[in-house]
Amino acid sequence: MITAREIRLNTQVIWALLLRESRMAFGTSHWGYLWAALQPAVTLTILIVVFVMIGRHAPFGDSLALFFATSVLCLEYFQKLSVSLMRAFSSNASLFVYPPVQALDTVFARFLLVSSVYVLVWAGFHVALILTGYGVVPQRPELVILAFLIVGAIGLSIGMVNAVIYRFTTSWQHVEKVWGRPLFFLSGTFYVPSALPPEAVAILKWNPILHAVELGRMGFWPHYHSEIFSPGYCLGFCMVVLTLAFIIERLTRKKRE
Repeated sequence: MITAREIRLNTQVIWALLLRESRMAFGTSHWGYLWAALQPAVTLTILIVVFVMIGRHAPFGDSLALFFATSVLCLEYFQKLSVSLMRAFSSNASLFVYPPVQALDTVFARFLLVSSVYVLVWAGFHVALILTGYGVVPQRPELVILAFLIVGAIGLSIGMVNAVIYRFTTSWQHVEKVWGRPLFFLSGTFYVPSALPPEAVAILKWNPILHAVELGRMGFWPHYHSEIFSPGYCLGFCMVVLTLAFIIERLTRKKRE
């Protein structure tokens, strides 16, 4: 049975790792933190400007910027988690000689760091859209928050698997890039998935990120209809993948040591 002292020690370890990760990622300057929050927002802004210039209209609603943001921000958050967590074990291998530091602690520390940055990114970007007239206040904000949590859970589960595999073969980073790129086109960035033929919808339903995107859009537009979103699928996907990653990590722990 886990005692209160062990929980307190584990919390202190994760907090120390979080501070270490933040200094490694952003340095000691506040500009590093600011750029980390601005970078995904700048990428999305450039994408929106390009599509506005070529005359694209929003597939749903009045704001192309908001429609893109509901998908691209989910993808940015997921891909950042997937890549960052993949190197969590290898980047902190020297710390594992200290008994209080466990491999999973490094994953959770990175997860908390990336998630805290993207909370600011999501909030800041949507506030900017509202202030400039390109966004709206979500009609059901709890669905938008739930969409963010679902993306985080998916990113944590996939990132854990990536971390376990990457420790055995660094070539996995190239494989991750290959299957990660098509997500931009499979996550409803340019279209309303439910408006596609049933054959296409049946394929897109396997993409867990798209489920979170659809949930977020239902939070902004109450009349947005989705034939994709399934809470059971999202929960089942994360539980199965996370369980698999924990089992593999546990089975290979002695071998690594």
